[in-house]
Amino acid sequence: MTRSARLMISPASLSLAAALGGAVTIGCAFVLLGPSPARAKPEFTAQTKLPCGQCHTAPAGGKELTDFGKQFKDNGFKLKN
Repeated sequence: MTRSARLMISPASLSLAAALGGAVTIGCAFVLLGPSPARAKPEFTAQTKLPCGQCHTAPAGGKELTDFGKQFKDNGFKLKN
């Protein structure tokens, strides 16, 4: 066998490589462009004059809601009088 014959790539190998490359590209697109969790809205701090941590378990907001935060959400994002 000549040296060039040993370096040839079969069409089946190229097809498999193309299919795997496409699958990886599509998988990355789903991860990067997929839905993301809701984030805290700074407008609510301006509206209510309360810190983000009042409604969220994390002081900077963006995490799970506290009981107060759940009530605020259920009340149409308005403070109860």
